[in-house]
Amino acid sequence: MRLMPLLCFLMTVLLPCLTGEASAQTEPTAKTNFIVFIADDMAWDDCGAYGHPKIQTPNLNQLAADGMKFNHAYLTCSSCSPSRASIITGRYPHSTGAHQLHLPLPASQVTFVEKLKEAGYYTASAGKWHLGTPTESKFDLVTTKLNEWVATLKQRPKDKPFFMWFAFSDPHRPYQRNIIERPHTNEDVIVPPYLPDTPEVRGDLALYYDEITRLDSVVGDVRKELSAQKVASNTVVVFLSDNGRPFPRCKTTMYDSGIRTPWIVTWPEQIKAGSVCNSLVSSVDLAPTVLELAGLPVGETFQGKSFQPLLKKPEATTRGLIFAEHNWHDFEDFGRAVRSPRFKYIRNFYTDLPGTPPADAVRSDTYTKMLELRDAGKLTEDQQSCFQIPRQEVELYDVEADPHELNNLAGNPQYQEVQQELRTALEQWQEVTHDRLPRARRPDEFDRETGQQLPAFRKK
Repeated sequence: MRLMPLLCFLMTVLLPCLTGEASAQTEPTAKTNFIVFIADDMAWDDCGAYGHPKIQTPNLNQLAADGMKFNHAYLTCSSCSPSRASIITGRYPHSTGAHQLHLPLPASQVTFVEKLKEAGYYTASAGKWHLGTPTESKFDLVTTKLNEWVATLKQRPKDKPFFMWFAFSDPHRPYQRNIIERPHTNEDVIVPPYLPDTPEVRGDLALYYDEITRLDSVVGDVRKELSAQKVASNTVVVFLSDNGRPFPRCKTTMYDSGIRTPWIVTWPEQIKAGSVCNSLVSSVDLAPTVLELAGLPVGETFQGKSFQPLLKKPEATTRGLIFAEHNWHDFEDFGRAVRSPRFKYIRNFYTDLPGTPPADAVRSDTYTKMLELRDAGKLTEDQQSCFQIPRQEVELYDVEADPHELNNLAGNPQYQEVQQELRTALEQWQEVTHDRLPRARRPDEFDRETGQQLPAFRKK
């Protein structure tokens, strides 16, 4: 990677996209239907389709076998509602007005769903709703009940093309035992090196696996209903997650364990079964892609870039970099990242704060055990990162050689050029998208050691 080619990329690819230049579009011969499945806190590699040998995900495995699996798909944020707001608007979280957890998406924000609705699509959302009241009117139907996915599909008007936003609450915490017929065991678990390998951690991960299996069964039920209605062949099905697993050094981080997502697309009429794409895609790209596949114009508000060319030619390239951010989520923080196919550059702006996981993960068996091991001096250096103060301001990783991002190359003379190139790209992106450091910090809502809500936030 050289600086001039990188800057050329930003000027010729990123900037036109941000200012509304859309690629040429073709009108499909028949209206295409869409279903988007969104998992809640599922890591990219926690299913059989992505190589996990023990997690029971037969339906996701079949989804990948029937369509295209993307190996390098990334989220713009590893935080629930900001990530979903980014997906539905095709904009980076700081550009949506909903960049922090639980902030509602403003009514003024344009979503790809309302564009489909205006074009005659029936639009429905079923399951977890984390976008706020103003966005409800952009759908024909919003139901927050769980287990209504198949029913929602059955009750659609049959004289209209449809778009369904099917959002799960799995595998979000808290967890319960025996929710599936054959629960996962501690022996089924793969423990990443940044977590201690103890029975408590394995047990926690096993329960997380169980929720993924429960989610998987819904995917199968919905696909059966599509076939029963004889609309499967002309329905694009997309499966992704909103962020990584709810464990330390995963969710709310900009490591791949936080922002890398499973991304599977099926479309029997157009996508070759068993396809694999290794090109970079971002969740900000989904909105313009859906609009393009529907034969609709991509307006100037959308900051992503359509990945439609990859569906026919998976070896093609639609972007050279992905960008991600982290803002307030239970705890104060502000960080930004840029990733190329090989390298990840992270900038931590609040180095005086540790990388504390979300409050529900702080209350988990895993974190409780980590606190015990930390106090006993029994955590490895890699397992102490979420407690580290001060944090390193700059992190640089060779993600091909170091997929868990444990060896920080920042400041290494051998990687000085790539560090500067990625820093420049990140700064350019921040400038183009009007990303600014907040004038004031938002206080933590929870205790970073116990995960309990602080007195100032308790309802009186």
